[in-house]
Amino acid sequence: MDGTKTHVVTGALGYSGSYIARKLIEKGHRVVTLSNSAARSGRTVPDIEIKPFDFDDPDRLAESLRGVEVLYNTYWVRFNHKLFKHADAVKNTLTLFGAAKRAGVERIVHISITNPSKDSHLEYFREKAHLEEALKATGISYAILRPAVIFGGEDILINNIAWFVRRFPVFGVFGSGRYRLQPIYVDDLAGLAVEHGELRDNVTVDAIGPETFTYRELVEDIGEILGKKRPVISISPSVGFAVARIAGALLNDVIITREEIDGLMEDLLYVDARPAGTTRLTGWASENAHTLGLHYHSELARRR
Repeated sequence: MDGTKTHVVTGALGYSGSYIARKLIEKGHRVVTLSNSAARSGRTVPDIEIKPFDFDDPDRLAESLRGVEVLYNTYWVRFNHKLFKHADAVKNTLTLFGAAKRAGVERIVHISITNPSKDSHLEYFREKAHLEEALKATGISYAILRPAVIFGGEDILINNIAWFVRRFPVFGVFGSGRYRLQPIYVDDLAGLAVEHGELRDNVTVDAIGPETFTYRELVEDIGEILGKKRPVISISPSVGFAVARIAGALLNDVIITREEIDGLMEDLLYVDARPAGTTRLTGWASENAHTLGLHYHSELARRR
């Protein structure tokens, strides 16, 4: 053995997981990812060992985690769909936590969401709270990171707002649009994850960026940065959801769900906490205005 420590990142072929894996490799760690997408695509990634997500074989999954120092868990699904469901993601994550416990994993860094609650009427926030409690119950050293919105080159929400702003003469927001968001840069989130992977105290961190926007302000700022200032109009949530479903059918994607609209309007993507990230969305968007929103980013295409 050369003394190199092994770190496992779920979804290192995906979005936030790939940034975490990159930072770990830069630090000289051996990085393993658990992924089923690689098996489907035949994809390989230099410097990352790929093992399958053996949710149906917990013993094999535990063996994949044997000798691992830190597990970084980014695994989740955004919404319920015929191809994937929150209930399945919860079941699989509980299997992952159990396998990590049996394998002797020293620490888990888990990506959650702002304002999870076991009493929430929204499944996304309720099940995120369920998983946080399950992680704590394992007895494994943990860090729970709670981002609101993640932005960066491969993100979906910010990019697709820009895509619609570029192409349509007006932009509709649900209700007043005064509910708030605190986006964090994906590289800042990855840095935060790796930083907390090196610690051993149990912590829960609101992983928010340095800027707070109302949804209306976010759209207006993106339009101004792109040189595409559009009238921002208020529409009822039901009308907005209907329009999003029609656009989603044309784009073969799910643009937003009714639960996501409710989460936005209930201000669940805002917390009263100190920023954990330093990169400002407005600055990043200005630097990337020549590419931001040029192409639509499909959640379903990414999942498939």
